Amino acid sequence: MPDRMTRFALQFGQTQAGLTYLERMSAYGICPRGEAMIALVQIGKRAPFEFDLPGGGIEADEDEAAALMREFQEETGLTVWPTRVIGRAGQFWINKGEPRNSLATFYEVELSADDSEPTEPDHALVWTQPGEALNKVRHEAHAWAIMHWMRGRRTIG
Repeated sequence: MPDRMTRFALQFGQTQAGLTYLERMSAYGICPRGEAMIALVQIGKRAPFEFDLPGGGIEADEDEAAALMREFQEETGLTVWPTRVIGRAGQFWINKGEPRNSLATFYEVELSADDSEPTEPDHALVWTQPGEALNKVRHEAHAWAIMHWMRGRRTIG
């Protein structure tokens, strides 16, 4: 029987037999600060923490850019503007017990303002060196996007 799930050219993560993965269009961003740091979201109130690129699901009344800007504001308190698409990749994962296939577009974003706190209570902004971020992010698709971005900028570290 053919696989009916939508997949991007790059698909990360593994499925588990017997589970149906809900597809969710999403947008994530890489926000550089100078040449040495990028923004990550630290999730959780106590260690061990999880780390993601800022971003998330696209609501029915939003386009990718609007969702990305909203999610950045909610998760980090940063106001950003998407400047270019880095790439697209899918990520199978389990979110709070729910199987998901996050069909993500990854953007490079420009920081417009850093004037508020995250509104999501279990999220915190963490500035991290790109090389360190590769090891911190929990999703392979996020690590791929960071690596792809670094190679495009020829960033080291």
